[in-house]
Amino acid sequence: MRGAWVGYVGLVAFALAWIPQSLDTIRAGRCEVNRTFLALAGVGSLSLTIYALQQGDPVFATLNALTTLGAFINLCYSLFPRRV
Repeated sequence: MRGAWVGYVGLVAFALAWIPQSLDTIRAGRCEVNRTFLALAGVGSLSLTIYALQQGDPVFATLNALTTLGAFINLCYSLFPRRV
């Protein structure tokens, strides 16, 4: 448990990586990122969230839940762009 801080640093860094993209997407009302990438990232991170919860791993459960949210926000704007 002593090295858990390393996992939390990775969690924060990786989760924060989605914030600029998601904010740009929301502001623009559309997402230009490849839909296949977004769908696979969303399904993969959702699956890993479930697995991490089953394993009792809060670091990876939180990380993958946040990654799932970022992927699906961007995917929704890609599929349903806001009309300007």
